[in-house]
Amino acid sequence: MLCKKVSDIKDKYDCVVIGSGLGGLTVANILAGKFNRKVLLLEQHFKLGGLATWFERQGHIFDVSLHGFPVGMIKTCRRYWTKEIADSIVQLKNIRFDNPQFSFSTTFDTKDFSDKMVNNLGVKESVVTDFFQTLKKMDYYNDSSMTVRELFEKFFPGRNDVVRLLMEPITYANGSTLDEPAITYGIVFSNFMSKGVYTFEGGTDLLIGKMLAELLKNGVDIALSANAESIDIQDSEVRAVVTQGKRILCSSVVSNCNIVSTIKDLIDPISFSKEFLHDASQIRINNSSCQVYMGIKEGEKIEDVGDLIFTSQEPKFEPSKLLDKDTLSRTFSLYYPKTRPGTNRYSIVASSNAQYEDWIGLSEEEYRLAKEKLRDDTLKALEKFIPGVSAKIDYVNVATPKTFERYTLHPHGASFGTKFEGLKYSMELDKQISGLFHTGSVGIIMSGWLGAANYGVITANKVDKYLYENINHEGTK
Repeated sequence: MLCKKVSDIKDKYDCVVIGSGLGGLTVANILAGKFNRKVLLLEQHFKLGGLATWFERQGHIFDVSLHGFPVGMIKTCRRYWTKEIADSIVQLKNIRFDNPQFSFSTTFDTKDFSDKMVNNLGVKESVVTDFFQTLKKMDYYNDSSMTVRELFEKFFPGRNDVVRLLMEPITYANGSTLDEPAITYGIVFSNFMSKGVYTFEGGTDLLIGKMLAELLKNGVDIALSANAESIDIQDSEVRAVVTQGKRILCSSVVSNCNIVSTIKDLIDPISFSKEFLHDASQIRINNSSCQVYMGIKEGEKIEDVGDLIFTSQEPKFEPSKLLDKDTLSRTFSLYYPKTRPGTNRYSIVASSNAQYEDWIGLSEEEYRLAKEKLRDDTLKALEKFIPGVSAKIDYVNVATPKTFERYTLHPHGASFGTKFEGLKYSMELDKQISGLFHTGSVGIIMSGWLGAANYGVITANKVDKYLYENINHEGTK
């Protein structure tokens, strides 16, 4: 068996990684493969990947969540995973926007997107150039007092249509709002604007399979269906992780859980300073998502209408409407046979942002009816782009914030970690407890596939530095 049962894993490791999102996977791979550390990866689910995952039903394979990320993912995968993985990352060349204010397709790179802003929306070329250059100069250390709303008002005053074009894709990608610090928008958007939107050819199942093979080759021990119950802290230092009643000694721990869950659920509060706990209690959980998975009957075909379609029936852009349970806005990810070479199947995933509070309080019957309405509204919206598609679909499944909470254990089914303030506590966790680190989707800047993987790189280097400075060659204090 490739992965181990908890009863079969060793009693001691240099590092235990809790959670196998892309951040956790990358940490484990670098620590074991590059730094030759003894690593255990614990995952509460029976699959690796966190939200970078998939499921199979009635012959259909569905990738969970949107899978668009910047070109930087190629470099990250080549350096910290394998050339084979990096070579399977391809550009999505037909990104469509369709709403009452504008309708067009773009390759979503700097040149084409700039042309659309100038020629379709009538923005001055000098303003577009200045806007993009401003975003490229942004980094984590910039002043965070300016909001996204103020940024847009500075460059595009009174242009709700321009704000819609610029904001909607990023909101779908990481939950960003107009009232977040401008840097949380600027860094993510400028990453995408370099060379467009990319995905993994072959699907998430193939990607995670290749990552699993690399982890095992590098000697990482992996235990699935192994929920971490607690992290044992003594004298302000990490000592062990407990899973299924087994206490596993370790010199360091990396949590790939939500930072709020890490602080509240895995560690005795006495291990933190009162000031840290008070301040961390103000961290806001980011929003969740709804998704509708649609499988096309075997033998049926659908025309190529685009790779990603951002569509809405709302007359104007209203950010709050993107989160509404009965939203008129959604994104379609279309998977053609070219997306999964070697197959002849088509599938479509519709995504919309959502608020946990709108779903958790529903009765069983209300919940069932709400899911049916979401399914029917989605199919109706899809018919505009692929007339008659409903008759070609033989499988439909609906996921809500409750679904994501159930399978990921993310608080409130959060799709994008926490709001911006969470990043500070994630990055400074080891200042409270020696040997305790965090990685993953947090603070918007580090969300998305590329952000999660790159944060894993940062954390892996911090962990190795800690181990080098504090642990001797036998791996003991």
